[in-house]
Amino acid sequence: MAAAMAFAAFHPFPTLRRFPFLRRISAATEFNISFGAAPSPDFKEAVPKTLVPDPSSPDPSAAPIPILIPWIVRGEDGQLTLQSTPPARFLQAMAEAKMAKKEKKKVDKKKPSGATATAPSSLASTTSAPKYSKAARRFYNQNIREQPQRLSKVLAAAGVASRRSCEELIFEGKVTVNGSVCTSPQTRVDLAKDSIYVNGNRLSKKLPPKLYFALNKPKGYICSGAEDSKSVVSLFGDFLKSWSKSNPGLPKPRLFTVGRLDVATTGLIIVTNDGDFAQRISHPSSELRKEYIATVDGKINRRHLGALSEGTEVEGVHCIPDLVELLANQPDASRPRLRIVVHDGRNHEVRELVKNAGLQLYSLKRVGIGGFRLPSDLGLGKYVELKQADFKLLEGNAQKNT
Repeated sequence: MAAAMAFAAFHPFPTLRRFPFLRRISAATEFNISFGAAPSPDFKEAVPKTLVPDPSSPDPSAAPIPILIPWIVRGEDGQLTLQSTPPARFLQAMAEAKMAKKEKKKVDKKKPSGATATAPSSLASTTSAPKYSKAARRFYNQNIREQPQRLSKVLAAAGVASRRSCEELIFEGKVTVNGSVCTSPQTRVDLAKDSIYVNGNRLSKKLPPKLYFALNKPKGYICSGAEDSKSVVSLFGDFLKSWSKSNPGLPKPRLFTVGRLDVATTGLIIVTNDGDFAQRISHPSSELRKEYIATVDGKINRRHLGALSEGTEVEGVHCIPDLVELLANQPDASRPRLRIVVHDGRNHEVRELVKNAGLQLYSLKRVGIGGFRLPSDLGLGKYVELKQADFKLLEGNAQKNT
């Protein structure tokens, strides 16, 4: 008490409320107070003093003595300091508790009469101030948050199988959504909220990232999504084997080719796990230009070039190439080469053009799709990941025609 009085003498606080000491006028009340440990045998016990309250009435003209509450607070430097006001964080916590109590009363008033008096466990989260503004949350929901998608598309994106195979799994009743068997591929699902099982295995809540590769396809490999020994996807074996180590927690992507190349055709082919991207690139309506280098046996004359320029019928459609050019002879190549550019995307289109012109095809290589060209230093069976600038070259012409 003496320390508090001394502290108050040097630090007066005129704004504090002053209360006079209360004295009880009673001569019969006595207090027997003793402190300390048990006395030793040699200690002579003193006669205890009796404290008697002052029976005199307080002087109303005397100045009241202020009541001080010292606060011991640890400062930013880690040292303890003595101050007369509460810490700021304590006052803030008290204000927040008072505000939460008022909000809780408002919620209880809005409840129907039959509702229980106890608030749900989620009350604290609903009454607390939102972390982001309403405009920010609206922008996130409209532009960033994944919207519900078709069940077959979600399964294909998760790497279960191709979209057509996923539809067959759904029709066969091997897919459940939130505990119920779903037989409609068009069912809208939200991967973050819905629980989806395929053949008894739960689908991961996370989807693998979108991957895009340019591959220099060797001869003898087929464009199939299966990981067979002679499929294009098998060339990514090392990449897929190390996926779990380099991407823990993410499901393995299901890669497939964008369009197809014949078994005997070599050159550029795009490999991805993005179905929408593959549809835009490979669909004939995109009219994306594809450039080939055809090596033929024998000599090429004007008649052959004229027949190639006139085109031929492929799959019931008369296809005319965009460009036919005879390339200059190379010192290390004895056979003539033709540069042929097409945009229809029909099956075996270039082979049918060469055959209709009366030429014998020796080898065929694709060197360009749209504005993207096969890198000259990319060896057979090797692949490179596409960059952002490559997408503009690939999809530039496709976006103009869609």
